[in-house]
Amino acid sequence: MTDQQVRVRFAPSPTGPLHIGGVRTALYNYLFARKHQGKLILRIEDTDSARFVSGAEAYIVEAFRWLGITFDEGIGTDQGEYGPYRQSERREIYQKYVKQLLDKGKAYYAFDTPEELEAKRKEYPNFQYDASTRDGMCNSLTLSEAEICQLKQQRKYTVRLKVEPNQDVTVHDLIRGEVHVNSSIIDDKVLYKSADELPTYHLANIVDDHLMRISHVIRGEEWLPSAPLHVLLYRALGWETEMPQFAHLPLLLKPEGNGKLSKRDGDRLGFPVFPLQWTDPKTGEISSGYREKGYLPAAVINFLAFLGWNPGGEEEIYSLDELISLFSLEHCSKSGAKFDYKKGIWFNHQYILHNSDEEIARMFVPVLREHGVQAPFEQVTTTVRLMKDRVNFVPELWDIAAFFFIAPQTYDEKALDKLRKDEHLVEYLQELTRVLTAVQPSQWKVEPLDALFHTDIFGDLHFGNLMKALRLALVGELKGPGIFDLMEALGKAETLVRLQYAIDRWKS
Repeated sequence: MTDQQVRVRFAPSPTGPLHIGGVRTALYNYLFARKHQGKLILRIEDTDSARFVSGAEAYIVEAFRWLGITFDEGIGTDQGEYGPYRQSERREIYQKYVKQLLDKGKAYYAFDTPEELEAKRKEYPNFQYDASTRDGMCNSLTLSEAEICQLKQQRKYTVRLKVEPNQDVTVHDLIRGEVHVNSSIIDDKVLYKSADELPTYHLANIVDDHLMRISHVIRGEEWLPSAPLHVLLYRALGWETEMPQFAHLPLLLKPEGNGKLSKRDGDRLGFPVFPLQWTDPKTGEISSGYREKGYLPAAVINFLAFLGWNPGGEEEIYSLDELISLFSLEHCSKSGAKFDYKKGIWFNHQYILHNSDEEIARMFVPVLREHGVQAPFEQVTTTVRLMKDRVNFVPELWDIAAFFFIAPQTYDEKALDKLRKDEHLVEYLQELTRVLTAVQPSQWKVEPLDALFHTDIFGDLHFGNLMKALRLALVGELKGPGIFDLMEALGKAETLVRLQYAIDRWKS
């Protein structure tokens, strides 16, 4: 680390929902910034107007709000002195540096039409627009001033970086070490398009990082091939000594490890690849999200932190503050990380167990409302306390605990048929009702009820069948928490109502 203030950025494109790999990149930037008391900027890279998707920017902001990843500057913060933070609002800024590159002979106009470029690709299968081919193309290096002025009026054009061949380019990567490339393999990338008066990603990225004083560029491995080009751009603009440090994070791989994680993998195996549910504005297709699946934000953060980084040791559950304290780029892996979605489920289960019953209850209340249930919060909390160890996701509580809120109307027929072989079953339940009716409300708690059932007050009743019949009457199936916990949770009145309903049904 140098004395320069740490300033990092996450710069997604609003072309659709935010991929979980992007979330992981943002998380590592966040952890790095907080570890070094730095700043984290959210910048929207929307220069590709053809791929812009309505609603994508708002989705990105909401996703990070849900996850608890906070930004110090940029979109969604109303903070920062280096804006605008949308590239589409920075046209004039970029044009200044395009002109600078042209004036210094570091870039040139290219007037080749798409048809002409396609013809070249057919003629030369490995065609690359570079020092070996540009002299035979339609550009300002091969045309007179008069021809250039005329074509600028007649055609849409691009501005290309003039890459000098046979230069050594070194990328100093904080994760991978030094990466050496010869400039002859780098083509003359398009930096600017007159069609929309916007720069391409490469120029906008460099200009923004420089002007926003970015100290470290922490991004995915897929950008590593572009890094030598970016080094050349810093040189061309005269900013090489102020260039940020680079760190290219390992890819998130398919669960099987063979290739980059995609939405299709999630669809195939039944797990989300987006933080929030996304509805495609064109097709109406709905893609699942971690939030809607019932994941806790802290569990997602903890899960993602370990996909490509490990502090060492056996411990896996860390708070956000602990992750910040431990995080370092030196402990990031160079190789791709398999996306073990089952481990993500495990993390979520652990966080459900570790969170307070009240917090999980607050998450369960909307699920109850979806099923038309309005229940006292105390009852919801009690249900969570008794049942949360049995679920991986909060919505699953409804599947296993609906009987806390809705009395059974039907019963497990197989279980009931077995119990009915005891011809005294209804008599037992009637006697049980009489005994329970006499219990004082202050004694309707687990310990007194347990003690009551273990006295000889029930005489010669078949105790095993009695307990099964009681559970069946209260739940509808032979499942649920401890019977006395359940009775206390339901309360005396509801327990007796359910018991009497079962007796009436079973008499026949």
